[in-house]
Amino acid sequence: MAIPVYLFVGMLESGKTAFIQETMEDPQFDSGEKTLLLVCEEGENEFEPEKFAGRNNTIVTLEDKSQLTVENLKRWQKETGAERVLIEYNGMWMLQDLANALPGDWMIYQCIMTADGTTFDSYFANMRQLMLDKFASSELVVINRAEAITDKMAVHKAVRQASRRCDIAYEYADGSVAYDDIKDELPFDINAPVIELKDDEFGLWYMDASETPEKYKGKTIRFKAQVCQTPKAGKGCFVPGRFAMTCCVDDITFVGFICKYDDCARLEQRAWIWVTAKINVKYHPIYRGEGPVLTALEVTDAEAPKEDIVYFA
Repeated sequence: MAIPVYLFVGMLESGKTAFIQETMEDPQFDSGEKTLLLVCEEGENEFEPEKFAGRNNTIVTLEDKSQLTVENLKRWQKETGAERVLIEYNGMWMLQDLANALPGDWMIYQCIMTADGTTFDSYFANMRQLMLDKFASSELVVINRAEAITDKMAVHKAVRQASRRCDIAYEYADGSVAYDDIKDELPFDINAPVIELKDDEFGLWYMDASETPEKYKGKTIRFKAQVCQTPKAGKGCFVPGRFAMTCCVDDITFVGFICKYDDCARLEQRAWIWVTAKINVKYHPIYRGEGPVLTALEVTDAEAPKEDIVYFA
């Protein structure tokens, strides 16, 4: 039976503890299940477990990242009999560290990020990779002390660099909440007979197609890409894609989708090509699930673009 995990992320003093405290005090969140609360970061505020709605709760504090192991998490679950887990994650730790430590039957059901409006800009300017890491996995970013935010478009663009699915909520001192309603317009026409991508639009399309693949099912697309020949693609397949930057020059990775092409063996590694392809949504091991699978209709040689790196915003 899967153990649901509710993950709360954000930088130090961003309001994680207060958010979790309010959640645990809510009678509607009290399911009667034994709950394990893992605290990976201690700020100025402390939990008040006597105010929790339920009484089947255990708090375990991790003093160091070295304690974040599969063995420890399994042991704490067994010792407490936990049926669900809440994690207050350390803002200075990358989420991959948690992914590596999660037992196989622990499933993240929800990830919420908190941020402080008074420090949002400075954290994003100086710790961009850590912030983008959290945006990418969160369903919702709650920005408290929202009065300090003077440019909501800048916040919107910051979050959209990592995720187009993450909602943004602004919480004010009077208790009111306003949600980000800035429209994310795609720069290309997805209803055109052939979706034509400009050189700098591949990153946006890749992110949108990754998050909402069904939107593109049955569509035809044309784009410029580099050839990636990998045995992971499978027989008669290659990966046309681009190198993309998410936050800094040290964080550049190749992104692309599986493409079926009968003559793919003739394509040279890293060569630039134009690809016209039909998009379907199918299971593929490289995705560990379903994702966009292209079928090439035409592949021709192309010149390298002026800028060979693409961005997600």
